[in-house]
Amino acid sequence: MKKNKSYKILFVCLGNICRSPMAEALLKKKINAKEHIIDSAGLDDYHLGELPCEQTMEICRKHNCFPDHRARLLRKEDLQKFDKIYVMDRHNLEKVRRMASPEEMQKVDMILNEIYPGENLDVPDPYLRDKIIETVFQLLDAATDVIADKINKGEL
Repeated sequence: MKKNKSYKILFVCLGNICRSPMAEALLKKKINAKEHIIDSAGLDDYHLGELPCEQTMEICRKHNCFPDHRARLLRKEDLQKFDKIYVMDRHNLEKVRRMASPEEMQKVDMILNEIYPGENLDVPDPYLRDKIIETVFQLLDAATDVIADKINKGEL
């Protein structure tokens, strides 16, 4: 096993109030968050400064996971600062690609590639679609399990 190192992980979705703060909270629960920087950001400014949406807070509380985040925009310096950037869907990926240099794009991946390698599957956006929130939670829970395992092994 490799020696653990400190990682900087960023999750990105559209508004930063549903999927990305959920993934952030899940990963923080699974690793020693004091040793790593785990954050999330959005690509549009619809909800700047807001807490995660109620359906995200509700599903997370149900699973003893507590998001502590205020929505913010992805910044160019984030692409330099973070070791790994996970986007939630192809729309997010395209917007990040337009911001990133070729070197920075090497850090960016679709989060579901952690559980479905190379398939580039989207995490559905649950905003105003309550019926899919459990599915979204389960997908992000499984993906962050893999990410946490890689972090704990020093293999991310």
